[in-house]
Amino acid sequence: MPEKSPIMIEAKGLSKFYGPFVAIKDMTFAIPEGQIEAFLGPNGAGKSTTMKILSGYLAASEGSAAIGGLDVRTNRLEASKRLGYLPENGPLYQSMTPLELLEFFAEARSLDGDFVERQLKKVIKQCSLELILEKPIDKLSRGNKQRVGLAQALLHDPEVLIMDEPTSGLDPNQIREFRHNIRELGQTKTILLSTHILQEAEAVADRVLLVHNGRLAFDGSPEDLKKNGSLEETFYELTNYGRPEETKAS
Repeated sequence: MPEKSPIMIEAKGLSKFYGPFVAIKDMTFAIPEGQIEAFLGPNGAGKSTTMKILSGYLAASEGSAAIGGLDVRTNRLEASKRLGYLPENGPLYQSMTPLELLEFFAEARSLDGDFVERQLKKVIKQCSLELILEKPIDKLSRGNKQRVGLAQALLHDPEVLIMDEPTSGLDPNQIREFRHNIRELGQTKTILLSTHILQEAEAVADRVLLVHNGRLAFDGSPEDLKKNGSLEETFYELTNYGRPEETKAS
């Protein structure tokens, strides 16, 4: 039997409570090396909360999260070396140029000089930043800002990439380009990206995690998700779309 790929992203019983409000409850899944996984669900389903916990930006109320086998709570610095994180509204300093921003993050991460030089050339090419390197970030379009954010997330050459709604606000051409970037990156990295767009999951993902009301409702391939009908029909069924709250599964 072929050896199993190592697990690169893992959640075990993750829950997050804000007083009586349950943001996520008992979220458990494992993503093996080299897989592109879409985190699919309606707005407010708990996707961003889960990703913030996985990336170490938010502490779980219960359960554990690991990147590359490293617990993000007890080994946060080491886990962060393996992780590139692109939040929905990335940490871009508007007065900087893309080049200044990348150099700033390289210094903040204490990256080696020779490595930085190689990686700068690599991410600038990967994210097509050549023509905007010296332009202030606040003058860039939404699509170009996303490319700068992606370059920042890739700068330290992480094994794992987590992206929260990476195509939100982009036009159709920018979405197509970004999806192409994701598929290319998936050849060398393990990727988890959240989206509420069904076509996004179908276009780029090997597997789908569907979350609803803070709970995992489905874990399988895009083909499995639509085997009993269209993606839309299955999505509506699993998220109890349009049904009264009292009829929803607990």
